[in-house]
Amino acid sequence: MSYKEKKSKSNIVAEPMVAYVTSGHGGSSFIGMLGGAASANDWDILKLTRQGLTKRVLLAMAKRISLTLQEFADIMHITERTFQRYDDNDVVRPEYSEKAIELARLYDRGEEVFGSIDKFKIWMRSPSLIFKGDTPLSLLDTSFGFDMVLNELGRIEHGIFA
Repeated sequence: MSYKEKKSKSNIVAEPMVAYVTSGHGGSSFIGMLGGAASANDWDILKLTRQGLTKRVLLAMAKRISLTLQEFADIMHITERTFQRYDDNDVVRPEYSEKAIELARLYDRGEEVFGSIDKFKIWMRSPSLIFKGDTPLSLLDTSFGFDMVLNELGRIEHGIFA
């Protein structure tokens, strides 16, 4: 092909646009449950975090991922009693909303990797050699623990088992 032929060709890509749409957090069931849009991106999630979440929304999420109120309170770094004092429509403190959104993103990712939320819930409660006999759920009281669980999900997704 000569230079003239190249120059006369159109620079339009003939691939379907859908190939370039990133999933981001789109369609994420838990983020959507927290009030995010079906096609929530990082900016939408940031906005949702800053607006805060109500106690009612947080309790619905805890129920959906099968956490007891005590387990949920431990992850949120709030006492169960303090959490109970909030009215259902009260917006909780931003740090609790942020932690809940982090939890929602983790469960969305887990559902994606395992193909089923039920399988992921079982894995979250199963002791693992990777986590020195602890359950992945027990690590969620710190951001570093969240990172460890997310990293392990990445290894599972790519077939890298220890």
